[in-house]
Amino acid sequence: MATDSAHEPLARSHQVERVLWFVFVLNLAVAAAKFFYGLASGSSAMQADGIHSVFDSLGNVIGLVGVALAAKPADPGHPYGHAKFETYGSMAIGVLLLVAAFEVGSGAVERLMSGTYTADVTAVSFVVMVATLAVNISVTLYERHRGRQLASQILKADAAHTLSDVFVSVGVLVSLGFVAAGFPLADPLMALVVTFFILLSALSVFRSALRTLSDHACIPAEQIQAVAGEVPGLREVHCIRTRGTEGEVYCDLHGLVDPSMTVLEAHRLGDRLEEAIKQRFPQVKEVLVHIEPYGYDDDGRELPSHS
Repeated sequence: MATDSAHEPLARSHQVERVLWFVFVLNLAVAAAKFFYGLASGSSAMQADGIHSVFDSLGNVIGLVGVALAAKPADPGHPYGHAKFETYGSMAIGVLLLVAAFEVGSGAVERLMSGTYTADVTAVSFVVMVATLAVNISVTLYERHRGRQLASQILKADAAHTLSDVFVSVGVLVSLGFVAAGFPLADPLMALVVTFFILLSALSVFRSALRTLSDHACIPAEQIQAVAGEVPGLREVHCIRTRGTEGEVYCDLHGLVDPSMTVLEAHRLGDRLEEAIKQRFPQVKEVLVHIEPYGYDDDGRELPSHS
């Protein structure tokens, strides 16, 4: 049983890595198509969208490193394991997005200040954008689905990235339409819209990562209480705390039992509670149950009866 548990994080990391490699290749293809055609046609919005996709690819690389580190087993220096390295990887992706926003936004402002609008819109421009948009939608749905299956913060963050690419690509298509209709100013203006969406992606990534790093509760206490209420012999639970990543949660609580119960009986009851919580919440890796006598305070004094 212990062997299976030891191999579980490694098996999960391999699955996450396969998804990231697949998405990495697709992101590179999409980025190359948008950036190089945008360069050839002079469209700053298409170039900006291409740069955004390049940073998505770099995010995949960071994700691969983070997942590899997170899969390392617990050691004396990291008794809770290395799962938060996946969260650190998400933070690094957020930093890359901020850099991308600066690059894209500064380029758009420069074009607006200089008054240089050189975009050349053809039918091929629309074909390239529609094709890459279809790829981005497929990648978003696939990565989000696998992120939920594997409870992976990296995959969910990357899916949010790609979803922002979808909205950005729609915006670029709109700008191409305006340029083709004789409004070239729409191209750098839409590049600024791209910048806004990149910043929104960064904010989403930081918000998710900070919830984990600040030990935000992973499971509502009420849900743990509901599970405990189904365990025969357990009078009450309180001081419920959960922490960790979405895929690896640690829980501790106090369980009140009949004061006449033997140590062995109380221990077995604690084990049943632990198993019940793990069955209801598979992401929970460890449950620490502190047994207390029901009807007594923390100093061992019997509480007044309300009967």
